[in-house]
Amino acid sequence: MRETLIRLLEPEVAALGCELVELEFHPHRGGGLLRLYIDRVDGVADGVTVEDCEAVSRRASATLDLADPIAGEYTLEVSSPGFDRPLRTRAHFERFAGGRVRIESHLPRAGRRRWTGQLVAVGEAGVTLEVDGQPVELGLNEIKTARLVPEFGTRRE
Repeated sequence: MRETLIRLLEPEVAALGCELVELEFHPHRGGGLLRLYIDRVDGVADGVTVEDCEAVSRRASATLDLADPIAGEYTLEVSSPGFDRPLRTRAHFERFAGGRVRIESHLPRAGRRRWTGQLVAVGEAGVTLEVDGQPVELGLNEIKTARLVPEFGTRRE
């Protein structure tokens, strides 16, 4: 369902000058919640505006009504990705190379599924983090979730 919705909505969001950063669908009895996270692709300093969210909501709603990929009723929400924005594509990782990220893998590696560290390299097939002074390489297909780690100033010792 998730990949179908991404394929359906990505071009519609792009047509409005935005990028579909992430999509979440939470089905529940009596309805569901479809949440779209968008960002501006033109680098506007103010980022995503309420008007951007409204425009994407209208266009996505019309597209979803026409294609009808979700059975039953649901609520559509559109918002900015926030400070801890998700990273989903190689382009997302490339854009934030050098930043701190938190990654969870689908399967454990050496008994571990979660890493937080600096994103030091991005390649065709994966990413390299520096975690506790050690490199950790993960394939893009191994990554279940990835988010930026917000840095709110520097820590004083």
